[in-house]
Amino acid sequence: MSATKLFSPGPVMVKDNVRRSLLHYDICHRSGEFEEMFVDTQKKILKLFNADDSYYSVIVSGSGTAANETVLSSVFREGEGVMLIRNGMFGERLLEIIHKYNIPLVDCPFDWAEYPDLKIIEQKIAENPRIKVVAMVFHETCTGMINPVGEVGALCRKYGKLLSVDCVSAAGGQNIDVVSNHIDIATSVGGKCVGAFPGSAYVCARKDLLEGLTADQCRNVYLSLYKHYQSAVTTHQTPNTPNVNLFWPLNQALTNILEDETLEGRISRYERCASIIREGVVKLGCRLLLDEHMSSTVTSVFLPEHVEVHQFLKDMEDRGYTFYIGKGDYAKQGMIQIANMGEIYEQDCRNMLEVFGLVLNQD
Repeated sequence: MSATKLFSPGPVMVKDNVRRSLLHYDICHRSGEFEEMFVDTQKKILKLFNADDSYYSVIVSGSGTAANETVLSSVFREGEGVMLIRNGMFGERLLEIIHKYNIPLVDCPFDWAEYPDLKIIEQKIAENPRIKVVAMVFHETCTGMINPVGEVGALCRKYGKLLSVDCVSAAGGQNIDVVSNHIDIATSVGGKCVGAFPGSAYVCARKDLLEGLTADQCRNVYLSLYKHYQSAVTTHQTPNTPNVNLFWPLNQALTNILEDETLEGRISRYERCASIIREGVVKLGCRLLLDEHMSSTVTSVFLPEHVEVHQFLKDMEDRGYTFYIGKGDYAKQGMIQIANMGEIYEQDCRNMLEVFGLVLNQD
């Protein structure tokens, strides 16, 4: 049986050299060889975010949520609060973490797929002096919307706040410039736009912020940003045993982007693929959730009313194509999500659309 094409927003299909890197011979994470690879990967992560030498990166074994929890459980001292801008499921994931650690919260909610209103955001920032950090999602994957990170970054600079951005589904797929966008902390993971495997997350943050952390303010043992930073700076290692076998694929995937395809080239490929998908499904009688602020890698599509969504997904998977069903109430409305992350190219999208049309119009 031929492999299924993953048109899903993670896990993604990976390049052959990324898959082969899993077969790297066994090494100890306390060895010089690991340390050399660790440092090289850190440098490549900084390039992914267009960071300058005022930033530093650490690698966390876990999903993107692990990276976000590492940040949110670590950066607050007693009495310091967070303002959360949210308009989808993954903003709500941040909300869950914030509640779990009892961090003082100024909530700034918008409806799913609603573009955040900057006037409301600025008013809340201005009225709440206890806010230390403004948190938000760059690419809200449940809708495919790109949020106004640069504009919020400018507001954070104006009011002296830190900006923490969940870039889990954005890094490697969108143009992220932590310097010009005034992003103080960015998180992501290898198993999405970067084209590695799930389980290798990372944090890119300003050095002065990391250097100001204390062990006591971090509320999680394994996900302590203080421990990860101190271990990386002093020993070029992680504080606990990492998933060593996933470091090699992450490093190789970053190399593929930065040295072969280029970051600009990859984003351009993703944009071309997304355009082909969107034009194709509309021609086939489907409706898009968004008409602006759309990401380069996720398209939310409502199937025609006569099509049963679960059967459609099964029929497509039987023919070699995997999609996601829509999140929350979108699933009840017959929405699916088609992603073009990882090793998906223009012809793959055209081939998929041909099968999509056949399944959509079958008796």
